[in-house]
Amino acid sequence: MSPGLDFETRLIAKPNAAEQLRRELDKPGYRVSPIALGVNTDAYQPVEKHREITRDVLKVLVEYRHPVSIITKGALILRDLDLLSELAHQGLCSVRVSLTTLDNTLKRQMEPRTAAPATRLKVIRELAAAGVPTGIILGPVIPFINDHEIESILGVAAEAGAERASWIMLRLPLELDELFQDWLQRHFPDRASHVMNRMRDLRGGKSYDAQFGRRMTGTGPYADLVRQRFAKRARQLGLNLHQAEPLRSDLFRRPAGEQIGLF
Repeated sequence: MSPGLDFETRLIAKPNAAEQLRRELDKPGYRVSPIALGVNTDAYQPVEKHREITRDVLKVLVEYRHPVSIITKGALILRDLDLLSELAHQGLCSVRVSLTTLDNTLKRQMEPRTAAPATRLKVIRELAAAGVPTGIILGPVIPFINDHEIESILGVAAEAGAERASWIMLRLPLELDELFQDWLQRHFPDRASHVMNRMRDLRGGKSYDAQFGRRMTGTGPYADLVRQRFAKRARQLGLNLHQAEPLRSDLFRRPAGEQIGLF
């Protein structure tokens, strides 16, 4: 599908996701490893309010005591605070909230129909208060658009209770290059050429570099400057001071009803 209108108008649901997950977890050879929700697409899309697919998946994970990490920009995650806190209290859950800007106008331009910055901070606050290890992903960082907000975003996130933070530089693979340049011309025509020139500086003269290890951050002086600014402010705020505790995998169990061992 196109990452443009197709992505917003053609919705694909997996109504049997929880059932399939249970089937996988029940396989004798299954090896426990944390499951990540929200990596390719948000686990709390608006349709989740009615479908409750993510909630059903979380119920299975609670039942099996299975580790899970979640990335979201949606406030609907607070609906599942009961399940998330139960998992978190056993060391089985962590959440990262995507926080791109504190400017409501820019948020509407970049991420229409998503939760407002203040709402995302409320999500962080309530998750942290419930004992769920919570952090932010500041991304995408876009030169001349939201890069001036790095320090202020980290500040309010830490104040809301975030423990960790990471960042991602804007990536423009395949059709996204053309879509983004069209977006720039519509919203920021005065700085479009500056943004694209900087993006090419970050990617060795191209709009995108898919090489693992640098596709998320880019290379060169600007990438180094962003990295230094981010690390300095995070250190001042006490973010990322300690290595994150790995989610536990030793509590896994199959619910009552499976065949009991011979001895």
